[in-house]
Amino acid sequence: MKNFLGECRILFSYPKNIVLLLSRLVIAYGFAVPALVKINDLEGTAKWFGSISIPFPTLIAYLVSGIETMGIILLILGLFTRYISILLGFVMLGAILFVHAGHGFSVAQNGIEIPLYYFIFLMLFASFGAGKYSMDRLLFGEGKDE
Repeated sequence: MKNFLGECRILFSYPKNIVLLLSRLVIAYGFAVPALVKINDLEGTAKWFGSISIPFPTLIAYLVSGIETMGIILLILGLFTRYISILLGFVMLGAILFVHAGHGFSVAQNGIEIPLYYFIFLMLFASFGAGKYSMDRLLFGEGKDE
């Protein structure tokens, strides 16, 4: 039985790195439109942040726009994945708290559902890294034991 479980573990580990790559690409794509909207109208973003009671709205608008834009690039490359995932996770927590929490859970009512899913995926990247198909592995050897 122990050999069977060991073989199953090996068999199910093969798609892990492909799943991590595809997940990184999907999450990066998901950030693309919101990041572009923010970065193309930073003044409007800062005003909107102020209207929903985000402290230091101009500073936060620049930070969030920068983190999201860099996040797209770094997630696609799989570079500094753990670090950018933590930063993007904080952005998602802010989105949950300041934008979506008052609307419940469902995405149909602009609830926390989508940012929560993003947060969970980002915490998976922060915990497990970018996987085999990443610049992190190429440059830093992260995950070479897999």
